[in-house]
Amino acid sequence: MTHRRTLLASAALLAACMTTAHAAGTLTVCTENSPDGFDIAQYESAVTNDAAGRTIYDQLLGFKPGTTEVVPGLAEKWEVSPDGLVYTFHLRKGVKFHTTPWFKPTRELNADDVVWSINRVNDKKHPAHGVAKNGYVYWEGMGMSSLIKSVEKVDAYTVRFTLTRPEAPFIADMAMEAIGSIFSAEYGEQLLKAGKLGELNTQPVGSGPFIFQSYQKDATIRYTANKEHWQGAPKVDKLIFAITNDPNVRIQRLKAQECLVGTNMKPEQAGAFDNDANVKIVRNNALLTFYIAPNGKHKWVSDKRFREALWYAWDKKTFAQAIYGGNATPAATFLPPGMWSHDKTLKERQDVEKAKQLVKATGYDGSELTVFVRIGGSIDGKRAAELMQADWARAGIKVKLQMMEWGELLKRSGKGDHDITFLNWAGDNGDPDNFFTPNLSCSAVEGGGNKSQWCNKEFDNLIDTARKTADHKKRIELYTKAQKLVYDEVGMIPGVYPVYMTAVNKRVSGYIPDPFTHNDFRSVSVK
Repeated sequence: MTHRRTLLASAALLAACMTTAHAAGTLTVCTENSPDGFDIAQYESAVTNDAAGRTIYDQLLGFKPGTTEVVPGLAEKWEVSPDGLVYTFHLRKGVKFHTTPWFKPTRELNADDVVWSINRVNDKKHPAHGVAKNGYVYWEGMGMSSLIKSVEKVDAYTVRFTLTRPEAPFIADMAMEAIGSIFSAEYGEQLLKAGKLGELNTQPVGSGPFIFQSYQKDATIRYTANKEHWQGAPKVDKLIFAITNDPNVRIQRLKAQECLVGTNMKPEQAGAFDNDANVKIVRNNALLTFYIAPNGKHKWVSDKRFREALWYAWDKKTFAQAIYGGNATPAATFLPPGMWSHDKTLKERQDVEKAKQLVKATGYDGSELTVFVRIGGSIDGKRAAELMQADWARAGIKVKLQMMEWGELLKRSGKGDHDITFLNWAGDNGDPDNFFTPNLSCSAVEGGGNKSQWCNKEFDNLIDTARKTADHKKRIELYTKAQKLVYDEVGMIPGVYPVYMTAVNKRVSGYIPDPFTHNDFRSVSVK
């Protein structure tokens, strides 16, 4: 979308927000971008997760709010076989799917829905598998298709998963929105018969705390409370996502109380609320890393020395101050400090003269490389890229910037069209595997999640062994070795550990910061 289109949509929404944000029981949230869709199994972006994963759907398991502790979800209890290969989940009774103008459920959630939801993604022969034209990026990136051998219905409320190998993070995986969300098999079959399976993505049905009502592209998403939710009704009657790409407009809306929450705020603009008695900035040291993904398959960038040069030439301290207003710290490893097994012994690299030597050693001929840059988001991507461009120019590396929308960037960099790009990664389950497998494994190159296109068999063996190992100390040893290997081979370039920021109006209570940077509004109330 262009900035003009975004601002026009913003202007059109102002009047609507002014009448709804103050309505009793209505929470209006300013979000920074449009979702990719509402079929959560197809996507990997945080904004899509907020719009679908934590609102429309429930997961097999869940996380205790504000923590990485796994708790019961749609499954109220579970058992694991001694060999770690069989997981049996006992489902909660009385869970109801949403009733909407496009679907009227005739039964409650049961084992058939779990089997349908998993097989739809995992089994390429499933009649609904092909609805994802770009595949299931997160599922493949996490290696789930090679992990799950079968899922079967034991009885109406019991489901058995059989794995091909032991998998230490499996329970946590089932609490992740893109992995463990459960769809209505009845709705899926209804769409299949009508030849309208694509409506899973545009007219979603789940059992989650909010019922999808409508989506005005690049403008608003509307939900109503699911008053029959198994955890009890949310504390607001209506939820509105006001999509506000322009960060200055987002600040204006928050100050005017047209929005009562602003997600993923630009850190350098947090000071705009210093003297605002109505809005506070909630700072969260989440499991979050900003990183550069150099395409390891492209000329020049495929040379480890060239990737090292990109790292050595980049002034991260200046970058953190200029782009994050100092609300970020330089990173030397992909795993953030709050993640167990984070290796604090790895040292930052910053030496322009060293970078020049490395560039010269590669025989680089001055060819211009392309950097994919996101439009919108939590930082000024263009300014960030220009800082890197200037740093790299000092080492003799020439790059040009190509701006694009977030969904296009994810899709094209997943295919390896870029030379360089940069992204944030927020952990989704509290396990180091969730950083490494979807972003740096060989399977994630094929699945489209590994934007660095880096495939290293030694690294894969380390993380594969760590996934199969239940011994926590052994897993720490393995992940420490994995971090050192990525550091030595420059499989990717860690950037900074940002502070995640949310703007919250004083009329809002019950908002809980999330270690995964997700936003869950079921417990939020408005005065």
